[in-house]
Amino acid sequence: MNIDAIIKPFQRFGVHLGLQRIHKLLENLGNPHLQVPVIHVAGTNGKGSVCAYLSSVLTEAGYRTGRYTSPHLVDWTERITLNQEPISKPDLSSVILQVQAKIDPNEESPTQFEVITAAAWLYFAQQNVDIAIIEVGLGGRLDATNVSPQPLVSIITSISREHWQQLGPTVADIAREKAGIIKAGCPVVVGQLPLDAKEVVLTRAQKLDCPTYIPQPALQLDEGWAQYSSIFESKPIKYPLPLAGQIQLFNSALALAVLEILQQQGWQITEGTIIRGMAKTKWPGRMQWTQWQYNNTNYKLLLDGAHNPAAAVVLRNYIDSLNLKSVSWVMGMLSTKEHDEVFKALLRPNDRLYIVPVPDHSSAKPNELAELALTICPELNFCQTYPDLKLALDASFALPLNYFDFDNSIDKAPSYLVVLCGSLYLIGHFLGMRE
Repeated sequence: MNIDAIIKPFQRFGVHLGLQRIHKLLENLGNPHLQVPVIHVAGTNGKGSVCAYLSSVLTEAGYRTGRYTSPHLVDWTERITLNQEPISKPDLSSVILQVQAKIDPNEESPTQFEVITAAAWLYFAQQNVDIAIIEVGLGGRLDATNVSPQPLVSIITSISREHWQQLGPTVADIAREKAGIIKAGCPVVVGQLPLDAKEVVLTRAQKLDCPTYIPQPALQLDEGWAQYSSIFESKPIKYPLPLAGQIQLFNSALALAVLEILQQQGWQITEGTIIRGMAKTKWPGRMQWTQWQYNNTNYKLLLDGAHNPAAAVVLRNYIDSLNLKSVSWVMGMLSTKEHDEVFKALLRPNDRLYIVPVPDHSSAKPNELAELALTICPELNFCQTYPDLKLALDASFALPLNYFDFDNSIDKAPSYLVVLCGSLYLIGHFLGMRE
């Protein structure tokens, strides 16, 4: 049976934060979440890559490792993985149907996210995973993933102003919601937070008597390698860093701090395992180098979601480190995002902007985005809207050949760069076009 056909009817219930429905549903399923040791990951940005590092290393260590993340880029199966492999479509259909069968028609219906979250817990319990890395969907305190009474470790990667409509208008309000995943006596690993957010998180951790760790960002070594300083005074670890961008010095340090805590708890994770696991980490759609073919020539293309202002700043910092002559942005954004702040972070004089709608989602209107972009950065070299992504990408590469560096190494940035960004759903649409 088609997974979309099973899950789509629940879409009409929208985003509806709260734990009553998920607890009832899990109870009807036999409380599978209580059978699974959990690492719980919240934060505005960085959650996905931290989950990717952890699941890669723990799989390398020989543990049966589940991972639950959202959203997916191309297919629902990406959200639930076992030992780095997406759940099969038959298995996903099976667990969703099992969840659906336990929904009480006399009770308030669970949301789509609650159904897929319950399916993840059920699958991990049925597969007897040793450990599951669970990413928060939205916020933390009232998120459907926040049902584990005693996670092995709770992580808060970063906090900035996103989803303020649901979580509250200030960074402190948002921090309060994300800190809701912290449980009494359970270790907490905290990223580099704004001061007011940090105060909220540390106050809750202290109140609940939680051991709390704020690791220092890793140090960049030679190309593709970093060094992490231990939170327990042991020797530093040098490890490969396959994901691009300065932000990965922060995210990878969070993952290594968690691995150290697991070692203290008795998990068997050697330094060699960490090095091999980090090297194998993949996280598609986030500062990912790929190619686009135009006029029978392959051109380098950089993909990144950059769907909120903080992520846009991270992307711009990475691009600035490449010392490019010019940047072309192929962008689409959802209607709910802070378009002006994203443009302020990304756009610079002489850049080029190609704007498209985000298919099958509540997309911002391209003509309104174009008008806003020119207001924010009137010195753009070019700004145009396109009805679909292929037309925009082709147009972005329809420039004189001397603009481009034809070294075919994906690792080497061209002097002129095209970046596809603004929405993970748009990235997913692109990757789907390639399949």
